[in-house]
Parts: sequence; C-alpha cells; structure tokens
Amino acid sequence: MHRTGELYGQFQTLEQQKESSTLGMWIFLVTEVLFFGGMFLTYTINRHQYFTAFGIGSNTLDIKLGTINTGVLILSSLTMAMAVWSAQVGKKGLVTGFLIATLALGTVFLGIKVVEYKQKFDHHLIPGHGFDVWYQVDNTKPETEMGKKLLDDEREELHKATLTDPDIQSHAQLYFSLYFAMTGLHALHMIVGAGLLIWLIKLSMRGRFTPQYNTPVEIVGLYWHFVDIVWIYLFPLLYLIDRHR
Repeated sequence: MHRTGELYGQFQTLEQQKESSTLGMWIFLVTEVLFFGGMFLTYTINRHQYFTAFGIGSNTLDIKLGTINTGVLILSSLTMAMAVWSAQVGKKGLVTGFLIATLALGTVFLGIKVVEYKQKFDHHLIPGHGFDVWYQVDNTKPETEMGKKLLDDEREELHKATLTDPDIQSHAQLYFSLYFAMTGLHALHMIVGAGLLIWLIKLSMRGRFTPQYNTPVEIVGLYWHFVDIVWIYLFPLLYLIDRHR
C-alpha cells in the first residue's frame, strides 16, 4: 500500500488517519465487551444457582496473589498512560522507558498467574477426571498451629457446604471451569498485548513517535487499558464475593 512518511495512501491527513484508527479500535473493543459479557453473564447465572459451591471455589483462590496482580495491572495502566503522554509531547526516551516498564509489569502479572495455575494443579482443582475439592484439606500437613486452624476451618466449611449442596463436587468443578476460561482468555489478551508492546518498543527505539505521529501508542494504550479493566471486574467476581475467611 502506498505510504508517504507515516501517512497511508487512503488518508488525506495524519489527523484523519488517527481518527479512523481510533474508531476502529473502539469498534473492536465493543466486540470484546460483547464477548467477555457473555462469559460474565454465564458466571453470574451459575453463581446465583450454585452460590455455595462457588463460594467454596472462591475461598480456594490465593487472595494475596490476586491482590498483588491487581496492583500490578493498575500500575501498568499508569505506565501505559505515561507512555502515551510522552509520545504526545515528544519525549522519545521516556516513551521507550514507560513501554518497557509496562511490558515488565505485564510479564510479572503473567508470571504470578502461572504460579496460581500451578497451585490449582497441585491441589487437584483442574476440571476433569482428577478434580477433588477435598484434596487440599485431606492431604495438606500444616507446619504451624495457625495453619492447622485454617485447615480445620476449611474442612468444617466444606462439610457445611456439602449439607447445603450434596453435589458440591461437580458444582465446584463448574466454578473452576469458568475460572480457567475467564482468566485464561484474559491471560491470552495479556500475551497479545505484550507482543504489541514489543513492537512499539522497537519502533520507539528508532524514534518513530513524535507529537505529530503517535497513533500506534495511543491505539495499543486503549487495548491495554481495556484488558486491565476486564481484570478489575474479574478480581472481585472470582476472588472476593462470598469469602468466609
């Protein structure tokens, strides 16, 4: 396609090109809202139907790691916003620095999520033949009195939940099916965002972004903020609602 400098042939001005690109990204994000919205609706309906099992599932998640990841993503939104601002005012060195910081924070988020997923494997909380919501309380050997008390509380909670919902095993498995589907899809978007950030960093190091031309940074920034917002909804839905401890 013909291009004059940073202006592609189908556009008359850089401003027109930027407006068209921004509109295209917003349309894409609307489709993403519809996509994630269906998953949120599915989760909400099932949580209402099987609230006891979903509460048990929520309690098995590591609230500390989830909170840390929330803080990491909020900070990454700040560094992304600073990258956009730096590009708009022509601070080329800062653009690269903030983009690298955003990429680093995104990598930290994904690393913590891998740790969480490993915990689920270790505790037999992966949906399928080996799923066992009782595995952790039956096989963990606490090293402290506090750990023993927490484990006893969890065991008692499971017994009470079983009285309320005799099919707690299959309903808890439904919770984790949605957990992995929703957080896995979000992680996939994070990986795509990381790829886009690497591309931006390469362009930034070549000095491509100026106050006149910074559209790619702004467009990727919109995408990154959207992914962060999705997690802001996932965190309370999956980690905070109906926690007993």
